[in-house]
Amino acid sequence: MPIPLLALAISAFAIGTTEFVIMGLLPEVAHDLAVSLPSAGLLVTGYALGVAAGAPLLAVLTSRMPRKAALQLLMAIFIVGNVLCATASGYATLMVARVVTSFAHGSFFGIGAVVAASLVPADKRASAIALMFTGLTLANVLGVPFGTFVGQLLGWRASFWIVAALGVLALGGVAALVPNRHDSGPVGLGREVRVLREPQVWLALLMTVLGFGGVFVVFTYIAPILETVSGYSPRSVALILVLFGAGLTVGSATRSAAGWPTAR
Repeated sequence: MPIPLLALAISAFAIGTTEFVIMGLLPEVAHDLAVSLPSAGLLVTGYALGVAAGAPLLAVLTSRMPRKAALQLLMAIFIVGNVLCATASGYATLMVARVVTSFAHGSFFGIGAVVAASLVPADKRASAIALMFTGLTLANVLGVPFGTFVGQLLGWRASFWIVAALGVLALGGVAALVPNRHDSGPVGLGREVRVLREPQVWLALLMTVLGFGGVFVVFTYIAPILETVSGYSPRSVALILVLFGAGLTVGSATRSAAGWPTAR
C-alpha cells in the first residue's frame, strides 16, 4: 500500500467522524442548547446541504490549484469548522459552524479520489480509492462510537475538539506524505456539467440518494430512538454504533483487500 494513501484515509476518518458523531450526541446537544430533538436533527441536514452546495463551489475555486495544495486548504477549512463547532455559543452558531465544516467534505473526497488513483498502477485504482474510503467507514466503527462515548462523558464539545485534533494530524499527513505532482490542466465547468447527460450518472445518483436516504432517515435520530423507544441506556449507544459500523467497515475492507496481490 502506498504510504500517501494512509494520509488520505486518516483525512477520510476525520471527515466521517465529524459528519456522523453528532447523531450519537443529539440528546446532549439538544439539552445543552435548549432546543428540541427535531431542531437538533437539523444540524445533520445543515451539514448535508453544506456538502451539496460546497462541493461544486469549492471544486470551481480550487480547479486551478495543485491537488495537494487544494487538499491542504480543504483540511484547513475542516479544522476551522470543527473549532467553531466546539466553541459555538448557541444553536445558530453551531449550525453555521456545521455548514462551514461540511464545505470541505465533498471536494476533499473528489480530489482525494483522483490523487489516490494517481498513486497506483491503472489496474489498482479502484482498490486505492476504496482504501481511502475505508477511513470513512472506520469512522463509523471507531470514530463515531468513541466520539459518542467522549461526548457523553465530557460533554459534546469535547468530541469536536478531538475531531479538530484529528484534522491537524490529517493535514500534517497530507503535507508530509502526499507527493507534489504535475497536475493536468483544470477541467472546465462545462465539461463537468456535460457528464450529467449520461443516464448512468443519474442512475448512480438515484441509487445513492435512495440508499443513503433510507439509512440516515433512521440513523440521524439513532440515539434518541435507542434510548426512548428501545430502552437502552446512553452508555449502550456507543456499543450499538460499533456494531453498525462494523458491517460497513468489513464490506469496504474486503473489497479493498481483494484488489491487492497476495505476497509470494
